[in-house]
Amino acid sequence: MVDQGTEDQYLKRRVTTGCYEVDVSNANEIWKSETVLFFYLPTLAAQVAFMLLSTRILYYLLRPLNQPRLVSEILMGILISPELFGSSALSEVLTPLKSILTTETISYVGLIYMVFLAGLDMNFDTIFLRGRKKATSIAIAGVVIPMFCGGFIYALALKMYKGPSEYWANFDTPKAYMFWTLILSITGFPMVSHILADLKLLYTGLGRVTLTTAMISDFYNWVMFAMLVPFAINGGNAIYSVLSTIIYVLFCFVLIRPYLVDIIVRKTNQNEWDNNGLFIVVMGAYASAAVTDLLGTHPVVGALIYGIMIPRGKFTHLLIERSEDFGVVYLAPLFFGSCGIRLRAIYVIKTQGLGLVLFLLLLSFLPKILSTIIATQFYGMSVLDGLSIGLLMNTKGILPILMLNSAWDKQILSVESFSILTIAVLIMTMMAPLIINAIYKPRKLYKQNKLKTIQNLKAEVELRILACVHNPRQATGMINMLEAYHTTKLSPLRVFALQLVELSGHTASLLASHIHKYNQQQSVGAQALTKAQEDLESITNIFKTFAAINEHSNVEIIAAASSYSTIHEDIYNVSQEKQANLIFLPFHKQSNIEGILETANTVFQEINRNVMRDAPCTVGIFVDRGLASLFKVNLRVVMVFIGGPDDREALAVAWRMSKHQGVQLSVVRILMFGEAAEVDVMSQVESHGLLSVVLDSEKQKELDDEYVSAFRLKAVSNEDSIAYSEKEVRCREDIPEVLNEIDQIGYDLYIVGEGAGRNCLILSELMKWTDCPELGVVGDILASNSFGSSSSLLIIQQYGIGGMVFENTNITHQPKEHDSGTVFVEL
Repeated sequence: MVDQGTEDQYLKRRVTTGCYEVDVSNANEIWKSETVLFFYLPTLAAQVAFMLLSTRILYYLLRPLNQPRLVSEILMGILISPELFGSSALSEVLTPLKSILTTETISYVGLIYMVFLAGLDMNFDTIFLRGRKKATSIAIAGVVIPMFCGGFIYALALKMYKGPSEYWANFDTPKAYMFWTLILSITGFPMVSHILADLKLLYTGLGRVTLTTAMISDFYNWVMFAMLVPFAINGGNAIYSVLSTIIYVLFCFVLIRPYLVDIIVRKTNQNEWDNNGLFIVVMGAYASAAVTDLLGTHPVVGALIYGIMIPRGKFTHLLIERSEDFGVVYLAPLFFGSCGIRLRAIYVIKTQGLGLVLFLLLLSFLPKILSTIIATQFYGMSVLDGLSIGLLMNTKGILPILMLNSAWDKQILSVESFSILTIAVLIMTMMAPLIINAIYKPRKLYKQNKLKTIQNLKAEVELRILACVHNPRQATGMINMLEAYHTTKLSPLRVFALQLVELSGHTASLLASHIHKYNQQQSVGAQALTKAQEDLESITNIFKTFAAINEHSNVEIIAAASSYSTIHEDIYNVSQEKQANLIFLPFHKQSNIEGILETANTVFQEINRNVMRDAPCTVGIFVDRGLASLFKVNLRVVMVFIGGPDDREALAVAWRMSKHQGVQLSVVRILMFGEAAEVDVMSQVESHGLLSVVLDSEKQKELDDEYVSAFRLKAVSNEDSIAYSEKEVRCREDIPEVLNEIDQIGYDLYIVGEGAGRNCLILSELMKWTDCPELGVVGDILASNSFGSSSSLLIIQQYGIGGMVFENTNITHQPKEHDSGTVFVEL
């Protein structure tokens, strides 16, 4: 039994009335408001400054938890809610009553731009043409099942809410059911792509399925928003709005888009775009939003349609680069701030009880996850994969916040339902990266098997190489080296060409939506590509030509778009996903027309070092000085062997190359005597002990002798194209002299080990003077311009033993843990 006072409280709170004074300045027939310079402009500037600052602080605090920007923006909205600010002086400055209407109006400028970007993210080729049956089925199940379950959850919520039944009867309407169910069925594709990229899962099998599923689901969500929400707001009369919107969409794509595409393509190819032209294009989104608003649907529908109409490529990249900060960084937080002003989370918990709120939140989380798990079972996927995809499909974007604000404004949802759904959107998006990082990509220790090396790889087993490149020039050099590998039907070569692309901000989801189109022809309206897309197309052609010429070679092209500071993790994940035996990395310097190595990008060196620290397989750094194609000339290769696991691995790589009929291999073993043979015990004596270091050095020498003897017996004795010789070194000055003597012969390619595990005193001392320690002592000498060599160079680090700790670098890393026979890598 509810007393009359409580019932009046519930019934009266449906309408909130606010009164404020307006001082009209210089009133006339047009202007009948106060001067914006005295109140509205300073207030707006204060709001933007506070929201921008708080959003940035929250974003950087949450970055270690892989949280997307949306989470920090919603939390910022909660921070300025009346329940936290109340009637404080800060609240009066930032959210005065008379500024709310102005703030919300301006916030819609940022909202329309964000939805315009959502349209740019959508790829119809993926949705309609290339969407796989598995992804489409999961997307449909993830939309339909949560909608049905959402109806039951909302009915249960109305039964369990505390308060007079007369009050809740006002919200027991088809409109309320429609909004509740649609919000639970939504997936935010941009949020999913950013989370996958942060977790380094974007290029795994799970990531590809999730990305395609999220894009299809997001498209379905926007269609339902455009088609169903007008009925929830306007009732039966909305049929005219929906039909007129459909006609407008057809008009845009049939009549307007061909002319728009022609203008954009022509001006982009001729590089005629300036800020004024880009401004006109952006204003098209607001013009389209005004049209759909006049037709009776939401303005953002017009912005979405306009974004889909824009052709992808170089122009899209330019447009986002020039205008993203305006809409996303400065104006979008105003929209989330207006959402926070409406939130009454503390009030709902006090009146309804924390238990009921948590129960409804739990029920809201389950439908999407369960439906995805069920759908994935039909395609033989594991429960863990289904759970991970379900968590990602629960990730929300801008659309549910937009729907919640509309439902509030139209009094379709109650304070309780609005607050619970807002909290649900926040928690769903926050929990996805946290849980997936714990259950699917846990930071566990991967046990690495030392048999997974080229040295222990059987000759008749397929060789799987991950070739990483940044641009087509590096791809050409990499191909010339890959041609040296002997392939047969029993011993094929499988190459995974990985283009490394640096991306940041909103463009990450844009490229992610196109990243699988490298082997597809350009669609109608294709225009000048971005630099990354141009490079990807060129790299694809280069590697496809290689695969076409080599009968027993297969090539798969992949593009990894990530921040350069973490892109090495993408290389790790792709290597493990493809079970690669060998990773090839390009050197950070490239040869100019005079044959001198010049720095192309110092960041490339940092990437190489990061990969070498914890690589899941053997790593090779390729220094290209214009290595010629094997189809044009024979390749003269020399392998310089000093000793240690890296040199044995380098000899195994050279041995495999020597089986090609166009390769002439010379192996030069450098024997250490006298001063040069002294063991470096001081660098490792503290961690391993003096006796252990000495015994390990002797063990390494035995392994070197054993492997070199096997090579001489099996290869040198049976092949005329293989030569073996030995050189003596007695002091540090002899090393450059011996290398210079070798270089006088004029080889095309050096293959040397990076040098870990040698325990040689003079090499350890020389290591302190190297410019590029990732190449090792010998590699650094050969790659230096002062040495004067014109030969290309391949540096090999053996998997399981190599892994240097580079000094004088700002890159933070976790060192490997070594064990006899096993290496543990923390990922």
